[in-house]
Amino acid sequence: MDIGASPFHSAAPLAQAGVRTTCAYCGVGCGVIATPDGAGGAAIAGDAAHPANRGRLCVKGAALGETLATEGRLHYPAIHGVRTTWNRALDAVAEGLRRASEQHGPDAVAFYLSGQLLTEDYYVANKLMKGFIGSANVDTNSRLCMASTVAGHKRAFGADIVPNCYEDLDEADLVVLVGSNTAWCHPVLFQRIEQARAGRGCRVVAIDPRRTVTAGSADLHLAVAPGMDGVLFARLLVEIAERGALDRDFVARHTAGLDEALGNARRIAPDRAATAARCGVGEADLALFLDWWIATPRVVTCFSQGVNQSAQGTDKVNAILNVHLAAGRIGRPGSGPFSLTGQPNAMGGREVGGLANQLAAHMGFAPEEVDRVGRFWQAPRMAQGEGLKAVALFEAVERGEIKALWVLCTNPAASLPRADAMRSALKKLDFLAVSEISAHVDGLLDAATVVLPAAAWGEKDGTVTNSERRISRQRPFLAPPGEARPDWWQICEVGKRLGHRHAFDFRKPADIFREHAALSAFENDGTRLFDIGGLAEISDEAYDDLAPVQWPLPKGAIAGTPRLFGQGGFAHADGKARFVCPATPSLAAQPAGDYPLILNTGRVRDQWHTMSRTGLSPGLARHCPAPFVEVHPEDAGRFGLADGGFAVVSTPHGRVELRVVVTAGQRPGSIFAPIHWTEATAGRARVGALVHGVVDPVSGQPDSKAVPAAIRPWTVLAQGFIVARKRQPMPAWLSHARMAVVGGEVVSFASPRAPGPLHDLLSNWLDLWASPLNQRNPAAGLYRAASLLDHRLEVLLSTGPLADEAGLDWAIELLSRDRIDAATRRYILAGRAPGPPEDRGPQVCACFGVRQKAIEDCVRRGARSVEAVGKAVRAGTNCGSCRPEIRKLLEANLSAA
Repeated sequence: MDIGASPFHSAAPLAQAGVRTTCAYCGVGCGVIATPDGAGGAAIAGDAAHPANRGRLCVKGAALGETLATEGRLHYPAIHGVRTTWNRALDAVAEGLRRASEQHGPDAVAFYLSGQLLTEDYYVANKLMKGFIGSANVDTNSRLCMASTVAGHKRAFGADIVPNCYEDLDEADLVVLVGSNTAWCHPVLFQRIEQARAGRGCRVVAIDPRRTVTAGSADLHLAVAPGMDGVLFARLLVEIAERGALDRDFVARHTAGLDEALGNARRIAPDRAATAARCGVGEADLALFLDWWIATPRVVTCFSQGVNQSAQGTDKVNAILNVHLAAGRIGRPGSGPFSLTGQPNAMGGREVGGLANQLAAHMGFAPEEVDRVGRFWQAPRMAQGEGLKAVALFEAVERGEIKALWVLCTNPAASLPRADAMRSALKKLDFLAVSEISAHVDGLLDAATVVLPAAAWGEKDGTVTNSERRISRQRPFLAPPGEARPDWWQICEVGKRLGHRHAFDFRKPADIFREHAALSAFENDGTRLFDIGGLAEISDEAYDDLAPVQWPLPKGAIAGTPRLFGQGGFAHADGKARFVCPATPSLAAQPAGDYPLILNTGRVRDQWHTMSRTGLSPGLARHCPAPFVEVHPEDAGRFGLADGGFAVVSTPHGRVELRVVVTAGQRPGSIFAPIHWTEATAGRARVGALVHGVVDPVSGQPDSKAVPAAIRPWTVLAQGFIVARKRQPMPAWLSHARMAVVGGEVVSFASPRAPGPLHDLLSNWLDLWASPLNQRNPAAGLYRAASLLDHRLEVLLSTGPLADEAGLDWAIELLSRDRIDAATRRYILAGRAPGPPEDRGPQVCACFGVRQKAIEDCVRRGARSVEAVGKAVRAGTNCGSCRPEIRKLLEANLSAA
């Protein structure tokens, strides 16, 4: 007998009025108002009442309404690819976990979670694994994102505490951005920084090997050599001491270990000349940075993946924390070290013990903490020690030591280092359960024993915590499609089937949240700073209406706490922070021999993670439509590469084929490639397959910013595109990239085959060979074919020796038409619209679809500022993400004029 009617599904949306919720993307945690349209979609607007964003959204958040379609979603449970009932699927998951634990011990079982889960999902997964299965092998993709920050906070502060709030960015006189392309990755925060610059003259320093959009907008850019951030901050610590900038009272009362840290810093950075040489920056620029930092009491140092994703990421974090402790610039308005989080609920996952080296409520594996959590949970099989961190966990899968794995809300086959090896490792498991929303998840679903359809953003109900410790509600406004159900419910149902009904008899997310809050206050004498005991008895109605609130929020408190540590009160037993002595900075793997370059990976402005959501939005697709590799002009000449050409990038772990972008913003000796494209969205472009398995020895976070790599030209004879109304499966041999457009999708491709033979192969593949719409011009190397159905374009294939942007624009326009009339039909294969050709250039503003040529026309007509461009064509007037690029275009065109 199957489970009865789902409480999570109805034929109509759950709400028709505007619903206050939280954005699905980065850790800024922006408030969103979603207004369902009654047809499965919703209008999206920023929530002016939410303190994180004050109504502003970045381009990704503003386009959330374009990502709600249920086409391509998983609707039903399946076992070995065959649809089944929820009862049978959940029974199979419970049996798979039970069998592995009984036959091989609980450490043969593992969960792999995600910073996109809600706190309530995270809590019950952690409880089931660590308290009832009896293993700590539950880790998260946040290990790839923020684990070094966690480790650095714990070493310095005694707990994983971010001391700041976003208002500090408004009040700072100097903002230092370290390893953070904030303009693209945290645009809403970058706009706050820009407002502080315009309104109060706040200075911005960017420390980054690349001249990113952020670095190009800064008052000072230090293009530090890869891995050498720690040298820079060691020198800053020395100069703070030598120039009388120590806050001696704060240091004496609230810290320990300064003398040792200073001695260590002097060995790493003995003088300015040595520091500048090791960091690869000019002495004058180094001196300016040191002068500004020391002379500016209100300084916030923001750091992100460029710091964390390193073999010495934890040491880099502590080098930054050291200087703020030494100067007493922490926990005070406008000052402090500020970790900018990559995922929407990485912080919430840390609160509930989502990492393998933590227990819930910021407790660890000290015997008294294991006992405390075990008594609170009434857990029969508490894990007694730390579990395997993400990379080590999947290496154990590779060795056959992990027998059963449950993956929720992430794809390790795409995002982990050595992704090809991880894909193969998944097939060695005796049992693999996957909770997922999308049917297009490469390398994971085909290895799964059981697939469980999960609820997505807009359907889920719970809480998330952002980078400033602010808990916000994520509220549902749509019903899940088919039989999809929330992750927390799936986990609880499996817990019941394993014999633990009393521990997992939660009826709704509010029940879980109350228990989570109660555990944070349980036997908490104030030494555990994570305390939300003030919410432990929250009613269902109050939970539904919960306004964004920061922790700590202990029982009896009437408001959360914006800043911490301004008057000490650190979480070490003596209440003092610790200065830490980082190791001498170096790269874990040096470029040499067959791999003479350093590969740095990262993100682009309008996409997020592996594009499973942003890739659905036509509005986000045109800014960076295909994968690429950035190369400095010196290296382009050295390796025979041309801007706009193609290259093979390889490491000992894999190879990809990418378009080349030659730019002076890239540091010589280094190349950059974005992480977003997987086999679901591209072919032969999975950058995760290139990354080595080197990890930080303290945090276990993998190093994805300094991978030895090689590059060589890739000869391409043919390029083209396929515009189609429905998703088209592509051959594995074709280098290609997918892009969502109105009415369907575009697949752009490149190949070493000549245009004619390639066109014939693809025509057969797409079943266009016999189409009456077929045009061949062998002399020019141009070939086109198309099919229509009911006067609508279904598929159009164009192949030639070069990319055809004008032809692509025309094909996209044709696809968006509900009916193609007879007069237009004869232009389908012409490669252009009727009338004179128009080159609009690449898209700059995704909010309003403004292309480069429109902005350049504004300059020619007299626009001399970003604001003037915005007034003329609206670009940059909504989310502001494109403002740095508009400024760059203005400068380039004015210089040329």
